[in-house]
Amino acid sequence: MKHDCFRHPVTILVGLGFPAEIRGLREAYAWLNEWPPSKRNATHAIALNACRAALAGEIDVETARGTFVAFARRASLLAPEAIIAGGGADARAQAGNSRSV
Repeated sequence: MKHDCFRHPVTILVGLGFPAEIRGLREAYAWLNEWPPSKRNATHAIALNACRAALAGEIDVETARGTFVAFARRASLLAPEAIIAGGGADARAQAGNSRSV
């Protein structure tokens, strides 16, 4: 595994609601950079700064992932399965078929 890959990808909804997997820091950072300036807020700035810091080796990759998940959740971009399962394959396995939130 590369040092900038997330342990578990973050699934977000893009365009007309199509799921896209963000697998690592570079993808998350690029995606955050493309976010429209008019929609940027404090959560966006925190996630962008965390990704930048993780790319520089200043913070842990999974810490940056957590800020990206928080941004995606706040912006209503986090895919429903990721919301239910906490964004990871291990959590989905533990959740089983339970879909209550």
